[in-house]
Amino acid sequence: MEYQTQLLVVMATYITLLVLWGIYQGRKVKSANDYAIAGRNLPGWAAALSERATGESSWALLGLPGAAYATGLTEVWTAIGCVLGIITAWALISMKLRSEAEKYDINTFTEYIAKKHGSMSKGIRIFGSSTIIFFFFFYVGAQFLGGGKTLHTMFGLNPYVGMLITAAVIVPYTIYGGFQSVVYTDVIQAIIMIITLIVGPIVGIIYIANHPDLFASSIPQALSKAGSHYTTFIDFSGGFSGGIVIAGGFSWFFGYLGGQPQLSMRFMAIKDAKQAKKARNIGIAWTVIAYIGALSLGWIGIAIFGPGGLEDREFVMPSVILKIFPPAIAAILITGAIAAMISTADSLLILSATELTENLIKPLRKKNKDTNNLALSRVITAILAIVALTLAYIIPSKLIYTLVGYVWAGIGSTFSVVILLSLFWKKYSGKAVIVTIITGLLFTILWISFGMDKVITARVMTFIVAAFVAVVFSYIFPDKLKNSV
Repeated sequence: MEYQTQLLVVMATYITLLVLWGIYQGRKVKSANDYAIAGRNLPGWAAALSERATGESSWALLGLPGAAYATGLTEVWTAIGCVLGIITAWALISMKLRSEAEKYDINTFTEYIAKKHGSMSKGIRIFGSSTIIFFFFFYVGAQFLGGGKTLHTMFGLNPYVGMLITAAVIVPYTIYGGFQSVVYTDVIQAIIMIITLIVGPIVGIIYIANHPDLFASSIPQALSKAGSHYTTFIDFSGGFSGGIVIAGGFSWFFGYLGGQPQLSMRFMAIKDAKQAKKARNIGIAWTVIAYIGALSLGWIGIAIFGPGGLEDREFVMPSVILKIFPPAIAAILITGAIAAMISTADSLLILSATELTENLIKPLRKKNKDTNNLALSRVITAILAIVALTLAYIIPSKLIYTLVGYVWAGIGSTFSVVILLSLFWKKYSGKAVIVTIITGLLFTILWISFGMDKVITARVMTFIVAAFVAVVFSYIFPDKLKNSV
């Protein structure tokens, strides 16, 4: 009883302070521009920490450690793909995308693409925003589910009750302060997350070394005792199947190339080029450290619990932390997991709301007073939160890894093609943009529905197919004149 009481007190204090901080930041929001993109005035450190907290979500603290716990060294390929994608995004895309956002004076992700390809602006807004909103319902649901799982591990709560609590935390300040509140609460989340991913593995390694009664006393010993397929980088099957394993893990690379709107919006919101360089350095350093820590926590879990010791592999991070730390400290560090879900769920909510408001609803309204748009954005945010929470109860798969992977193909791989070609290929046409978006959406749904994702991941195939379609249709339907609207 005392154990859970300490956990509860620390968690409640953290959550309360976080919500108050988010509401305080929301007081700075005076216009729809502030609500959607923080006036494009973010300092580099805030943008970098917000982007990293949002990008990792429940994946870095639940999904990736869980996969490392279940597969051993094979999961290194996923980490490599993600890290290389993030480094590429910060090094080659972030500053150019920030410059383009300033040039076209945009408020949303789709608005940039629409203005870049002005001749087909209306169609791009409709198809682009609709696709993002559709997929993000599932992504937000995954974050609610992750919060429910973590609260279940900590307090024995029904996971569905935990989902309701997670939603109750993020919705108020997100509705009130929009992007401004989301970014600055993300900063707190990123700090807690990186502390967890540094301190957790260090203490975990010391803990298993000093407890000989556990399954193993070191990570190498744990992997070796768990079985031969835990100690190979290409799985026990080898050959062609081994290549598929490597490609599947590395395929996460493609989703980071500008195609995740919630991440690209952080690039677009940075104040100036000088701040963008600072953001790049912070973002890359955070990523490398975090991924090493996430993998290590999964492998430490094998040493403590054995390869089959946990009912759900995605419980490994909170289970390890609860095992190696006193309750009060464990609660502080496990807030990193809650922080991960929160930092993505609130970002996806505000992005979906502004996409819907600015690109689908606002163009249909006769009067576009800024104050009315701000109020409308807040209402839409609340409605989308309710819909996403409802979907979380009926999604067939309960694995966060699977849910995030689905979004990564439908959104990440498709829009990575759109953003890359919009930034670096002048012949990319407006009509080709629409065809690319539709193709990526339909292909992902069909590919996964027919079970082909088990053969070759949709993250790779969607990128390849979308890129092929984009190039072909740019030559078939070239723009006669590039213009912006």
